[in-house]
Amino acid sequence: MKIIAWNCNMAFRKKAAFLDAYKADIAVISECENPENLKFSPGTILPNDMLWYGTNPHKGLGVFSYSNYRFKLLDCHNPLFKNILPIAVTDGEIDFTLFAIWANNPQDKDGQYVTQVWKAIHYYEDLITENRTILTGDFNSNTIWDKPRREANHTSVVNKLGEQQIFSAYHKYFNQIQGKEEHPTLYLYRHENKPYHLDYCFASQDFMKVLKSVEVGTYRDWMMYSDHIPLIINFNI
Repeated sequence: MKIIAWNCNMAFRKKAAFLDAYKADIAVISECENPENLKFSPGTILPNDMLWYGTNPHKGLGVFSYSNYRFKLLDCHNPLFKNILPIAVTDGEIDFTLFAIWANNPQDKDGQYVTQVWKAIHYYEDLITENRTILTGDFNSNTIWDKPRREANHTSVVNKLGEQQIFSAYHKYFNQIQGKEEHPTLYLYRHENKPYHLDYCFASQDFMKVLKSVEVGTYRDWMMYSDHIPLIINFNI
């Protein structure tokens, strides 16, 4: 099972074809337009199923299946964490819970970025278990911005997930330390000298045991399309 997480910087309809070569099973796309506006370019591989959520028709969170996986937004979805979606994923053989994430909610005065993830993993605590759980997308956070006196920081999120034996696939595969990542997933304002790692795939132990590969795109290949770089996770299932 191959998963791509990418903040496409809007207008996904014009950019979806550039993901075709990766042959993903599931794509989690931040800043994606709604289905009514998704008029894909000719020749683009079309998804077999999709789920979209957002209040801005031009800029929401889209989840796409390019295989047999089907999606259902769980009834417990809390709109207060509007861009963190608990999704039941099934293909008849493998069932798991996917949290598609775009941590961006300016209306929350407590914090629009990592605070959203922090609140959500507590609210959905019963769903986030050591088996059959994946959280992936644009977390808009990194340990380098931790504020020690603030409970809702990136390290707190990592530690909370770690209590359930859920870990970052990128950090395991490349043997990286949080906050010292060698592969950026964002270039601020598309400037090559402003690299950050903000996109993640956290997975439970049953998935981590079959982690096959992790890939991060390059600045040269992707900056013409978005300020973010795709994160590609491949599990041997």
